[in-house]
Amino acid sequence: MNKALLQTKVQEYLRKNLKKSPADLVLSGSPFANISSSELGQQLTGLQKAEKKLPSWFENFQIYYPPKINLEQTSSEHTAKYKSSLIKGESLIDLTGGLGIDDSYFCENFKSVLHCELNAELSSIAAHNLKCLGKDNIFFKNIDSIDFLRNSEQKFDYIYVDPSRRDHTGEKVFRLAECSPNVPGNLELLFSKSNNIFIKTSPLLDLQAGISELKFVTEIHIIAINNEVKELLWQLKKDKILEPAIKTLNFTKTGWEKFEGRLNRTKGEKSFSLPQNFLYEPNSAIMKSGLFEEVAYQTQTIKLHQNSHLYTSENEVNFPGRKFKILDLEYYKPSLLKKKFKDLKANIAVRNFPERVEVLKKKFKIKDGGKKYLFFTTNLNNKKIVLFCEKC
Repeated sequence: MNKALLQTKVQEYLRKNLKKSPADLVLSGSPFANISSSELGQQLTGLQKAEKKLPSWFENFQIYYPPKINLEQTSSEHTAKYKSSLIKGESLIDLTGGLGIDDSYFCENFKSVLHCELNAELSSIAAHNLKCLGKDNIFFKNIDSIDFLRNSEQKFDYIYVDPSRRDHTGEKVFRLAECSPNVPGNLELLFSKSNNIFIKTSPLLDLQAGISELKFVTEIHIIAINNEVKELLWQLKKDKILEPAIKTLNFTKTGWEKFEGRLNRTKGEKSFSLPQNFLYEPNSAIMKSGLFEEVAYQTQTIKLHQNSHLYTSENEVNFPGRKFKILDLEYYKPSLLKKKFKDLKANIAVRNFPERVEVLKKKFKIKDGGKKYLFFTTNLNNKKIVLFCEKC
């Protein structure tokens, strides 16, 4: 760490250049004798990411930012606050402490948090930052956390791990057994040190694959921000083999959408309907969850088609996703639709439809935007249709 970067004049300089490209800042050279331009570029990159992702860190002039690669996998404040609300106890060990965003919130619900980090520089940066934020019940070890557990008699109320999703060559990996540490390969060791394991994984991890690898999953939390899935959280309990509860949360600009259910649980026979008065599109967290029948049951809506994942109802209902009023319906007959789409400005979506959005825009010369929404989909009779809608 070059602590000269934390001087007031340097921090003011970085914020003055906040909208500048870090590459341009590096090329323009450093105006400070004891600071390189590359160091300034690293801090500017961190500030730019923190402005939206870590606002309370951004406001603190004593925060030191690590290289970009260490910032990519770190939690946002939104997701860190949420996951900290799920667990509590006397002690927690974080096997992959990283920058320490999660631990800065875990420490509010635990008497002590042990932050383990193999990268010495990152461990030092995390210790500095969390001290600046007044987190005095977090303790730091620059160690291999798996080796530490093997050689320690200490036990914890919770083990938290966010496995690195890059292999030794720097390439991204997604299967848990390929990540570091290898959680499936060390489950016996982890459960010898705690009855509770809490894991953060890539949003791309297949749920069934994760359940199969981890074996003792009791809950899966799917977290989205503005309809983009950011994290999967897995709660494991020793000797508990249950049908996992799936809990979804989508943070929006105005609040959040929550929905939960269990996989492979259906209520009665599946049913489908032609479009009624309202159309519903589940948020991305639900799309990831696969709880499609459960959504229909809990919201009292009906799917348009087995593979469309669009829902309809006669009267407007509360729904975890986008809601639309259906204004019109047309069968997909391009020659007729070209006339109807003439000079049209609309937002296009496709569900269970053979052509992509870009192809449809070009074919019908539809401009992006406006208040109208077009859904190209397939009805229960396997007929291709277009729904003309406006947002509720």
